[in-house]
Amino acid sequence: MSQTVDRALTILPLLAEGPANLEQVAVRLGVHKSTALRLLRTLHEHGMVYRQQDQRYRLGARLFALAQQAFESLDVREIAHPHLVALNERCGHTVHLAVYEDGEVVYIDKVDSRYPVRMYSRIGKPVAITVAAVAKLLLADLPEGERRALAERLDYPAYTPRSTPNAPAFLRELAVVRERGWAADFGGHEESINCVGAPIRGADGRVVAACSLSAPNVVVSSDELLALLPVLRATAETIGAEYSGKPLSAQ
Repeated sequence: MSQTVDRALTILPLLAEGPANLEQVAVRLGVHKSTALRLLRTLHEHGMVYRQQDQRYRLGARLFALAQQAFESLDVREIAHPHLVALNERCGHTVHLAVYEDGEVVYIDKVDSRYPVRMYSRIGKPVAITVAAVAKLLLADLPEGERRALAERLDYPAYTPRSTPNAPAFLRELAVVRERGWAADFGGHEESINCVGAPIRGADGRVVAACSLSAPNVVVSSDELLALLPVLRATAETIGAEYSGKPLSAQ
């Protein structure tokens, strides 16, 4: 990277901390004020920084517009898919990706198990919101008021004896999920199916999607599936880092 570009890019995180004057920018860059001024003028011309009336500089509206445009163009499924395939190849079990939209949790990607016994879930189909691991992860991240209101208006079908029975029990489970950072469904929807899930977080730390490993108990026990949780969580963290544009070490 050229020295000029490197210096210009160094200015942006400085101004993200708050407005700064010319001298502060020059000191941070370790350059003369005239050099810092040329860089600031160039960034100002492109709308990346804005000079206030007090002569201090802050980040410009154009930068925020570009960031929003980039964010809106992100497709978590496109980013996640190769990582889900790699997880499936490593573990052999069914992998799901889900998001929360308009009061529902929906599968947006699936990689089938390599084993003969397979799940009949479908992309685009809403999940069983009160029992599915991916649903628990996505709902646990909602603001408390929204989370409570949603829990209280849901129905609680008794799919199996292990299904979540009511709103208080669901809210307690969501609190546990929120605290520990992963979720499970051991026979809550189908008695013969076990599932563990991990959250995929965006740049702000919020959960933007959730991925899971699912398998029939004739293929793998719940304990054996739990043993794969570190691999699943590592996959979710990698997807989140790529989605956020962050180095993985920043996660």
